[in-house]
Amino acid sequence: MGCVNGKHNLKFLNSENLEFLKSYTSYDEDTIKEMHKNFIIDCPTGQLTPDKFIDLYKMFIWRGNAEQYCEHVFRTFDTDQNGVIDFEEFLLAMYVTSAGTAEEKLTWAFRMYDVDGNGFIDPDEMLKVLQAIYGMLHEDATKPTSAADERAKKIFRRMDENGDGQITGEEFLRGCLEDDELSKLLAPNIAEYCE
Repeated sequence: MGCVNGKHNLKFLNSENLEFLKSYTSYDEDTIKEMHKNFIIDCPTGQLTPDKFIDLYKMFIWRGNAEQYCEHVFRTFDTDQNGVIDFEEFLLAMYVTSAGTAEEKLTWAFRMYDVDGNGFIDPDEMLKVLQAIYGMLHEDATKPTSAADERAKKIFRRMDENGDGQITGEEFLRGCLEDDELSKLLAPNIAEYCE
């Protein structure tokens, strides 16, 4: 995903790009073109940088510190890991986080928690992302809190079904689907902040 025909800069949409995006989302051509137009207004080069992403995201976060959380979200949106988010990556991520199925959203969230990309979440990764979420949601959270630490440990123990010290995608998905509160905490709706 991340690029079509080797292009990492979708400054201009062609019919192939449009067909690809229509096939992977429920958006029609007019919606995609409008979203692209708005993306290019904010990102004239056709690429969203980490700093610009944080600036845009902070417009929708009124309290707390969004930087750490944005780093995790950016990494997850940047599917080809080239350091920028192109329009295709942006649109596909927005679609999954706003209109995707519960499984799609949770698969996306799992990738965010799997900081090193090895296919598993370890306790440190769980803690890093939860600290970032707590930092974003709480005005006075300037450094990691003991509440985030305790919550991360509790969630990790609950989700690590076989006790091997790592959470697989299946364990993460099952744990979130069986516990709505856990799902809301671990997979906040990113799209609501970006609309």
